[in-house]
Formats: sequence, C-alpha cells, structure tokens
Amino acid sequence: MSSGKPSLVDGEINDNENVSDMEKNKMMLSAGDSEEVRLENNIQLNRNGDDTTKTTKLYKRRWFIVLLFSSYSLCNSFQWIQYGIINNIFMRFYGVGSFTIDWMSMIYMLTYIPFIFPVTWLLDKKGLRIIALVATAMNCAGTWIKVTSVRPDLFAVTMLGQFCCSLAQVFILGMPSKIASVWFGSEEVSTACSIGVFGNQLGIAIGFLVPPILVPNVEDMDQLAYHISIMFYITAGVATLLFLLVVIVFQERPELPPTQAQATARCIPPEQYSYTASILRLLRNKPFLLLILTYGLNVGCFYAVGTLLNRMIIEHYPGEELNAGRIGLTIVIAGMVGSLICGIWLDRTKTYKQTTLAVYLMSFVGMLVYAFTLSLGHLWVVFLTAGALGFFMTGYLPLGFEFGVELTYPECEGTSSGLLNCSAQVFGIIFTICQGKIIDNYGTLAGNIFLCVFLFIGSVLTGFIKSDLQRQKANQLAKAAEDGLLSGQQQGYGATALIKRLDSPSDSSQT
Repeated sequence: MSSGKPSLVDGEINDNENVSDMEKNKMMLSAGDSEEVRLENNIQLNRNGDDTTKTTKLYKRRWFIVLLFSSYSLCNSFQWIQYGIINNIFMRFYGVGSFTIDWMSMIYMLTYIPFIFPVTWLLDKKGLRIIALVATAMNCAGTWIKVTSVRPDLFAVTMLGQFCCSLAQVFILGMPSKIASVWFGSEEVSTACSIGVFGNQLGIAIGFLVPPILVPNVEDMDQLAYHISIMFYITAGVATLLFLLVVIVFQERPELPPTQAQATARCIPPEQYSYTASILRLLRNKPFLLLILTYGLNVGCFYAVGTLLNRMIIEHYPGEELNAGRIGLTIVIAGMVGSLICGIWLDRTKTYKQTTLAVYLMSFVGMLVYAFTLSLGHLWVVFLTAGALGFFMTGYLPLGFEFGVELTYPECEGTSSGLLNCSAQVFGIIFTICQGKIIDNYGTLAGNIFLCVFLFIGSVLTGFIKSDLQRQKANQLAKAAEDGLLSGQQQGYGATALIKRLDSPSDSSQT
C-alpha cells in the first residue's frame, strides 16, 4: 500500500499517488441517515481493502481568488455605513429625519432576509462564479445610480442605488466559508475564511473613515453636493474595475479538490442533492440552531453599534463627526486583527467551541466597559474601549462561519452561512430600531446596556452548543485511511470504529 504522502511539485502541493478504481459508496443524504453512517461513507474502500483516497492539490491562484472576493466585498460593505457615519450631513442635504438615514444602513439587513434563500439555492445550482458575477454587477449598478442622485430632491434615487448595493450584499456575505472550503486545504480553511471576512470588515472601516473626510460639514449646498458626488464617483470607479476583474479572472473551482472532504462532496450526484431537504436537515440540527441564535445576537449588536455610532458620539462630543468616523475605524481595524488571529488559532488548535465562547464573553465585557466609559468626556478613553470591543465583537464573525460549517458538514457552506447571516440581519434591524428609540428617550447608556443584556444571553447559550465537528471527523477519517489505519480486514467495521474513537472524550477536538 502506498503511503499517499503529498509532495511539492512546481511550488504546489500535489498528491501524486496512483488512485485505483473505486467502488464508490453513495452518500445517503436523506433525513433518516445517522451522522455516523454519513461520515463512514466519506471513506472510499476498494474491493481489495486498500485505501483509495483521491488526488488533492492546492493551487497558488487560491490566494488571488480569495483576495479578489475580499476586494469586492470591501467595496460593497463600505457603502453600508457611508450614509450613517455622516448622518447629520445627509439629513440636512436631503431634508429627511435621522430615522430615515438609519434605514440607508438597515436596508442592507432588510434586503438580506427575503433574498437569502433564493441566493443560496442559486449558489448550490450554479456555483461560485455566477454568484460573484451577479454580486459585482449589482454593486456596480448601485454605485452609478447613486452618482445620478446628488440633488436634494433625489433622495428616492439614492435610496434605489443603496437598495441595489444591499441586494449585491446578499450574494457576498455567505461566500467566505464556501470559497475557503472549495479552494483551501484543511489546515488553512479558517485563515482563508478570515481573509474573506477581512475584506468586509476593511470596507466598513473605510466607510467609517473616508466619508467624514470626503464630505465635510459645509453650509453651502452646492459645495456639499460637489463633495458627495466625488465620494460617489470614486466608489463607482472602484466597483466597475472589480466587476471587470471578476468577469475576466474569477474561477468556479480548482481542477482538483484541495481536501479529501471536498473530494467526497464532489462525488455526491446532483440528482441526490435536494436544497429543501438540506434546509430541513439544518433546521433539525440542534447545535446549529443554537449557533444561529447566538450568532444573530452578537452580530446584530455590532450592526446596531455601527449604525448608531455617529449619534452616540455626537451626543457626548458635539462637532466630532471626524472622530466618530475614526472611532468606527478603530472598532473595525481591531476586529480585523481579531479575525485573523482567531482564524490562525482555529487552524492550529481546532478548538472551535472554546474559542467561540471565550470571544463571545469578551464581547460582552467589552460592550459593558464601552457603555460606562462613553460619557466620561475623554475621547482617548472611547478610542481604547471601542478598540477592545471591536477586537472581540468583530473578531467573532469568522468564528461563527467556521463553527457553523463544522457543525453542518457535508451540507453546503453557503447555506449554513446564509442562515447565520439571516439571523444577524433580523436581530440587526430589531436592535438598531430599539436602541435608537431607547437613546432618543433615555440616553446612550440605557441603549448600550440594552445590547449588553443580549450579549450576556448569547454567551450563556453558546455554552450549551454541543461541539460536534463533522468536517474534522471526515478529514481525520480520510487521513486515517491514507496512513493505512483502515486495513482490508477492517473493511466492515473500521470506519465506524474510528468514528467512535474520534467521538470518545479523550479526543481533544471534541471538547
């Protein structure tokens, strides 16, 4: 039996083991199948009892694919907050109230809820490239519509442009874990997912920083229109360039799969896959349902803080629009660092539940400290507490994605991510509206304590999530077969025995 060890060829990792003809086991995805049977079918054994692990390969271009995705995600997420961070300026320019401008951010959340299921179905049926093309085309169209809306009487037009960009976001948010699984090896999927989320976070960071610089609070309406048009033209130019890059170079998937788990997923015949059945299985997965709830509570709080940040800062520090943007930038930059550190940590330790719970608890503590220091009158304190809050709260985003994929393998990564994001949008709308009303009536401290309560509830619920890491089991089973741990004499029971050994309390990956 060959060892099947990977070798380095032309700078790429390539498994050049000769693969014998396989007796393919059909993976049964009906609701009645046990997880143990489904995982056992991930190991392919031929009639002679030899392991027949499939050829896998990592391509250098995987980094370009994830960076391109990260770039157009950045361009889209920048526009989520570009109105809200200079709320008072757009209120004056278009002659509308603060709640109306809040909806320029909340429309991103509202649009996501009805469209996520059709989009995840399209992702399953048509793949990554079609989704990427639609996302960048919609984002590009939205930016050019906004270019035509720079007149005080054209608020409806700028809202239409924002709606197009919010629709593009539906095709973007659930993609990081899918791209990571399709293109990256098992030791780098969490890092790759973090890079994908990194682009979204960097876009929000730029959205906090750049609009207050490009659009100063000037009295002359013609000058104000000029500054707004400059911001819209720059965004449209970047969106157009990214659309053209996706058309030319974005690839559906690598020729050879990066992992044994991905190779097994490719073997599932399309006729055996049902999107509706997949959704139903996910909704019967109790650990994943708990994750949907806790993810929504955490990210919903982040959306509310981001949307209402300008109002909170201006209430305590009048005239500090520029610093409000810088504080938002601090939150997101710290979160980007947190995301990358958490991704690398997960790839090395696979301690999904422990890391998720620790980061969640620290998000609660960070929100509590931020709430009680906001009104002290020292901006440098706000910068520090906001940075600590962002490190953990924004750093939680890729953790939730990757934990969800682990709990739901071999279901489509886009579907599980889509459900997580749907929960986040629902809670984001609820929290933004409720916190805004509380701030109007009772002040910022009461509004922030309102969020603290739900972060504490989410922390407690996270402790009840069972850490059943299905993707790790599949990869470990494939590695066991590759190393010859499953012999021909064990063909009838070897995989099941190994699954039970992986499920035993001594296995550190399941703690």
